[in-house]
Amino acid sequence: MTAFRGTYTVLITPMTADGKHVDVPALKKLVNWQIEEGIHGLIPLGSTGEFLSLTPEERQLVIETCVQTTAKRVPVLIGTGAEWTDECVRLSREAESMGADGVMIIPPFYSSPTDDELFEHYRKVGEAINVPIMVYNNPATANVDLKPELVARLSRIDNCKYIKESTLEVTRVRDIIELCGDRMTVFAGILGYESFWLGAQGWVAVCSNLIPKMSARLFELVADERDMPAALALYKQMLPIVRWVGGHRYVAASKDGLSMMGLPVGKPRAPRLPLPEADALDLRRALDRLGLLDSIAR
Repeated sequence: MTAFRGTYTVLITPMTADGKHVDVPALKKLVNWQIEEGIHGLIPLGSTGEFLSLTPEERQLVIETCVQTTAKRVPVLIGTGAEWTDECVRLSREAESMGADGVMIIPPFYSSPTDDELFEHYRKVGEAINVPIMVYNNPATANVDLKPELVARLSRIDNCKYIKESTLEVTRVRDIIELCGDRMTVFAGILGYESFWLGAQGWVAVCSNLIPKMSARLFELVADERDMPAALALYKQMLPIVRWVGGHRYVAASKDGLSMMGLPVGKPRAPRLPLPEADALDLRRALDRLGLLDSIAR
């Protein structure tokens, strides 16, 4: 099995204008455009994909559309996090049966499990499927923190081969690599540029919904070419978009931005709100400075 590596977009889920349905044609267009722009992988049904706001049937539709449209051109990992271990197993088996190359699993996000409970959660999922698991550490949303020592323990589970590390402590990358060796490959969840220099082999990025070519190129400049001046210059160019899709507005800004770029993808589902008018105008200016307005429609 080919190792996962590079910049992977945690995809938004396009909705129809009334917000009642997944917009399948828009999703197909988004997937094809991402691949044409050089993205290294795709992760539907993550937080940015509003996985908690979709019905089971909509989840299946998103998986089917992404897997079939991608057609093995890049890896597709499916977000299968759930509060109940048995449900996480079911979702992960479903993703595997539908052709996913792997799954990304955030810990149970309400019950605040102990380290032993988290280990058992991932162990049971790992024993139930045959595709790799990307563990997802995001203490801000999951209410538990997978610290490097626990990650080292999880790395002993055969299928737990990757981690998306979404804290602002970039030294976590260093510590995970030191404790796990080649048993666990680190993907940055927030600090892509900074994490690459410490040995992260990938980035699960929100900003690449809008700037996939730049996001993929940033990884290549650091990990493959070791060209610090060029990488830093590109990173500074990207930073306004990176910041725009950070924080609580990550779904709304990503969706509004894609619409401004010529691919209408609807609005976030409630309780999320669209960007306020003033923020939308500022985002439009940031995209315009990069020459991205209506770029997908060209």
